[in-house]
Amino acid sequence: MKKIGLCLVLVLTLLTSLCLVGCGQNAISDEYLTIEEIIAHAKTLSYGESGGSSSDVTGTPNFNVPEGGYDGSEVTIKFYHTMGQNLRSVLVKYIEKFNQIYPNITIEEEQVGGYDDVRSQIATELTVGSEPNMAYCYPDHVALYNNTGKVVTLDNLIASQVSDGNGGIIGLTNEQLSDFIEGYYNEGKQFGDGLMYTLPFSKSTEVLYYNKTFFEEHNLSVPNHWFSEGENDATSLEYVCEKIKEIEPSCIPLGYDSEANWFITMAEQCGADYTSATGDHYLFNNATMRTVLERFRDWYQKGYITTQTLFGAYTSGLFVNVKEGETHSYMSIGSSAGATHQRPEAVTKLDDAGKEVTEYPFEVGIASIPQMSQTYKRVISQGPSICIFNKANPQEVVATWLFAKYLVTSTQFQAEFSAASGYVPVLKSVSEVSTYKKNLDNADGGKNIAFLSAKICLEQVEAYYTSPAFVGSSVARDQVGSLLSTVLAKEAANARAMISQAFADAIAECEYQG
Repeated sequence: MKKIGLCLVLVLTLLTSLCLVGCGQNAISDEYLTIEEIIAHAKTLSYGESGGSSSDVTGTPNFNVPEGGYDGSEVTIKFYHTMGQNLRSVLVKYIEKFNQIYPNITIEEEQVGGYDDVRSQIATELTVGSEPNMAYCYPDHVALYNNTGKVVTLDNLIASQVSDGNGGIIGLTNEQLSDFIEGYYNEGKQFGDGLMYTLPFSKSTEVLYYNKTFFEEHNLSVPNHWFSEGENDATSLEYVCEKIKEIEPSCIPLGYDSEANWFITMAEQCGADYTSATGDHYLFNNATMRTVLERFRDWYQKGYITTQTLFGAYTSGLFVNVKEGETHSYMSIGSSAGATHQRPEAVTKLDDAGKEVTEYPFEVGIASIPQMSQTYKRVISQGPSICIFNKANPQEVVATWLFAKYLVTSTQFQAEFSAASGYVPVLKSVSEVSTYKKNLDNADGGKNIAFLSAKICLEQVEAYYTSPAFVGSSVARDQVGSLLSTVLAKEAANARAMISQAFADAIAECEYQG
């Protein structure tokens, strides 16, 4: 009897284990929905809802502002960034202006390669206590730095009413707070405890570039949603791709540069889970996302779409290519900061009067990317933020904060930096700065394409979202990008079985690497 009882216990334990595995995110699931069900659900969503995690404050700020505020003492601030010379010249100009206000705060700015180089160098320096005072950052960088507890939570600084040493307050005024583009500002609170770890510095998103000349010639509508909801749904991307393919069978109507952005944005637009900063991190193996990628696979098989990985290069190369006999595309979804790369090379020729004129082979139009719902629009927020590191001397931290605050709340700096970089300013009021407003008013799909891109970005400020940040969030991003490429292009006799397996494998890889 004891042996039988022991066997029963072992069998029940095994069955329980199998059940737990089978119910997990790394399980292979054959559950799918219809696109119509997904669209219907997306249309019920409202702002404030998403598949992400809550930003309710559950943590305790780790920095207390000195009672006297900034005391005017001499401090040196080290700032790591990735700026090239053209952007550094703007930064240096405003460091000089800052020093007219705070002559005792010395700023040492240093260009440290690219974003990954900044992350790697700081991660190393944190182990020996030689990290900078302030740095360019992305959310996953901060999640990594947070392992040391040295990233300053900004909440008490933002709220501080004590003296800034210049007749004002340390913190941000209500007017300054309300001037931030909300989606950009809220990125600083995506770390699971609701506390503020970063300030937005300059931002970009994704936009839809389209060949306006071709669209007008063939009477095509600019698509504003993904999937056709009727036989002749002229504003769906699906319909437009089909029509372009009929006009030019050898073309690939749409190129999408970032597979990861595409996956994450679709999850956000559909109200589907992607990741969470707390609890189970990896949540993207769900029926909604399996169904969406199944439809995109169908598009790829029909020759409607390609991506950077599948094409083997940035898809802007397809979009700007005007050579006869080569493959073209007529739409491209890419970074708003890369607008000049989505413009064909200008050509010089003689006009009727024999005078040399320079013009572009076609005019580029720019629009927001397609959506799942016109009342719940979501586009990704990207581009650098800045974080501050704690120091033994609290005056160093306060002085660093004053410099960071100066850069992100100065409309003049934000306007000049945006014009030089192609990135979008983080303040709504920058669009009213006279020189910047003039550039926006003169924006076009040719010489002034960068400002046309910025103009579109500033018209969709309510749509920006950010994803939860945690150690392993960059792994999730890499895995969903690879997952999308696999689902689109992998040969399979049973597509659904392949898709379900690919999702389960991606979750398993996240759990292994994360």
